[in-house]
Amino acid sequence: MRVITLLFLLLSALPASASTFLNGVNVDGVTNQTFENCTVSLDDRGNVHITAKGYEIHAMQPKTLTPQTPPPPPPDTKHYILNAEAEGDSQYDVDVFINSVFVKRILSTDAQLTLEVSKYLVSGRNTVHFTAVKNLKEGRKSIKRQDTLKIHLGEGAQTPETIVLDQVLIEYMRTAAEITNFDNDTALTGR
Repeated sequence: MRVITLLFLLLSALPASASTFLNGVNVDGVTNQTFENCTVSLDDRGNVHITAKGYEIHAMQPKTLTPQTPPPPPPDTKHYILNAEAEGDSQYDVDVFINSVFVKRILSTDAQLTLEVSKYLVSGRNTVHFTAVKNLKEGRKSIKRQDTLKIHLGEGAQTPETIVLDQVLIEYMRTAAEITNFDNDTALTGR
């Protein structure tokens, strides 16, 4: 009991920056472990060194997160077009995500927007997410259902001068008559 009390007193007196090592490997943050037949020593910096025969430990490499970037579209495939148009002022700003990648924020004040989005789609099932936020900074301007923000996503064609939406696959709309915020997912089979 005396040895345990002495060890507890020594460990509680360690500097806050001290580390713990098991067989030479830093194990800071490891919890709920018991080591049998081991030697514990403290160095001049207050680090705890545990030497335990029969225990093998390997340091894990930290995971690095890389930002998601959309894959390039395969050559000679369909083109997918996002088109948004406003009539009046719905006061909705809509963030569009395709497969969890942010594509574009469409503002209620944007008269019309057309954008090629093929690079965000993959072969097979895709998820298109719309986050619509009612922007009431200037008070409520309208409650008319005719004041709309319509977003279409579909197959189309692109030339250097024009982008044409041929077939609508997804239609999303918000009106000035609505007042709440929305989070909507829609599935799309692409390519």
